[in-house]
Amino acid sequence: MANDTRIRMLEATALLLRQRGYHGTSLNDILSASGAPRGSLYFHFPGGKDQLVLEVTRNSVDEVTQRLEAALAAETDPAVAVHHIYQSVARMLEENQFTLGCPIAPVVLDSPTDVPELAELCRSAFEQWIGLLRAAFVRAGIRERRAHALALLVESSLEGLMVIARATRDRAPVLAVADEVAALIEGAMLAQEVAAAH
Repeated sequence: MANDTRIRMLEATALLLRQRGYHGTSLNDILSASGAPRGSLYFHFPGGKDQLVLEVTRNSVDEVTQRLEAALAAETDPAVAVHHIYQSVARMLEENQFTLGCPIAPVVLDSPTDVPELAELCRSAFEQWIGLLRAAFVRAGIRERRAHALALLVESSLEGLMVIARATRDRAPVLAVADEVAALIEGAMLAQEVAAAH
């Protein structure tokens, strides 16, 4: 039963953070959404809200990382893999009725500088995701510098597209950019093949 309460609190916090960010999520909101008794918060999370938010954010980062790794490993052609990632993001947005985007973006935008560990976790998450994309592009023969720029383009466009899709309540922008980005990656691989042949 105690474990159920802890899980409910983690799930409620994860949802609230994605909807409202760090500062917009209060302990009262978490307790109300989870149905947990007030005394249970510090029993399960002695560090209070910050400990709870850190654990939720770590879980979210791990989940996104695992999905990204799986998507990139499933395809030998990174252009195809990236196109599938955009399609997956479009489906996620549609399934949650355009109410939720990236799990850490609201935390970053809230700029919780008073919680350095949280800021570092978000920074390293983006670094890790961009690094996974870059590595996939390098494996496909794209030079390191171009691979890094393309990885930044993919990550930044996905983050921006989630905001645009939520504002317009339409997944079409995500799918339109998916085609363009996949074509760019294919072009970069082809250019490298041509350069290597000469």
